[in-house]
Amino acid sequence: MTPQATTFLDEAEPGAATAPLLLHVFPSFAVGGAQVRFAALANRFGPRWRHVVVAMDGRSDCAERLGDSVRFSTQGPPWKASPGPVQRLASITAMLRRLRPALLVTSNWGSIEWAIANRLTVRMPHLHMEDGFGPEESSAQFGRRIMARRVALRQSNVLLPSLTLLRAAQDIWKLPPERLHHIPNGIDLRSFRPDGPRGDLGLDGDAPVIGAVAALRREKNLGRLLRAAAILLRDGVAFRLVLVGDGPERVGLEALAGELGLSGVTRFAGHVPDPAAAYRAMDVVCLSSDTEQMPFSVLEGMATGLPVATTEVGDVRAMLSESNAPHVAARTDADLAEALRPLLRDAALRRRIGGANRAKAERDYDEEAMFQAHARLIWRSMNP
Repeated sequence: MTPQATTFLDEAEPGAATAPLLLHVFPSFAVGGAQVRFAALANRFGPRWRHVVVAMDGRSDCAERLGDSVRFSTQGPPWKASPGPVQRLASITAMLRRLRPALLVTSNWGSIEWAIANRLTVRMPHLHMEDGFGPEESSAQFGRRIMARRVALRQSNVLLPSLTLLRAAQDIWKLPPERLHHIPNGIDLRSFRPDGPRGDLGLDGDAPVIGAVAALRREKNLGRLLRAAAILLRDGVAFRLVLVGDGPERVGLEALAGELGLSGVTRFAGHVPDPAAAYRAMDVVCLSSDTEQMPFSVLEGMATGLPVATTEVGDVRAMLSESNAPHVAARTDADLAEALRPLLRDAALRRRIGGANRAKAERDYDEEAMFQAHARLIWRSMNP
């Protein structure tokens, strides 16, 4: 996607000269959990900060979620060719020295070389946000990555949305406890709610709707959901299935749905403009991932008053209401099918669990509390 044109504060506007500049580095600025959270935070505080967003893969899809009050620009990595590691670090250092942001904000492993370059050279205030691991580390972390985080992040503040990641940062990366900040993700409870307009997901019939909202990437293992659905279909369980989101796995997943005989009950909806309305057209939310930490799709389903059938990854068991616990499954096709089965057959059960999930979201995951905690940590990180 073409990078967004610069929309920085005009110097004639009040406060433009003093609004701190935050430099954010994402492996990708395509739509995903960390990117959506940043967009919501930037929209909440508007012109309090200026932002430069570097997307290492050149994608800036999530810029569409930034409102008119946000002063920002996006760009790809600060090189044109494919330089070696030394040249990459030199290019990063040059950009840091040129922009002199009030705070460097890096996201996940794909931005770690920016943390390294900053630690070795410029040493400006730095905040690192870690949201989880890719499919290559779904079972165990790589030793060299552990050591790189241990060295690069020792003098930085590190934000961790899940308790699973907090334990990893403490016990595996061996980072100083005073540098670690656990801030759970929050959800917009006014937009994601049980009442309101229902989205049109293009599904025929009246059987219960299983919905999965995810980037169609390998670590989401949506093939597991399709195979679980095939088990249920074979057993005569009535349902409709919709996958909301897009990504590199879509073609293969569509082919798998056809092979499994699911084409008549499955729709790949792609990107939808109003995800809150899409959730209200679902009866059950399903997460089939191999690796997660504190997934927004679970929070969004909870806030919408839906039950969630999910693999046991990251913090999902602790996130959900106690009544939802029987529907947290081992990471197998058969176990996920068994987590879904009673929810599809019992509307009263769905309503009871969904109500408990909404109550827990209201109690523990209000978005404004997350915004204020992030703002305090940004201020603290800019003023060490």
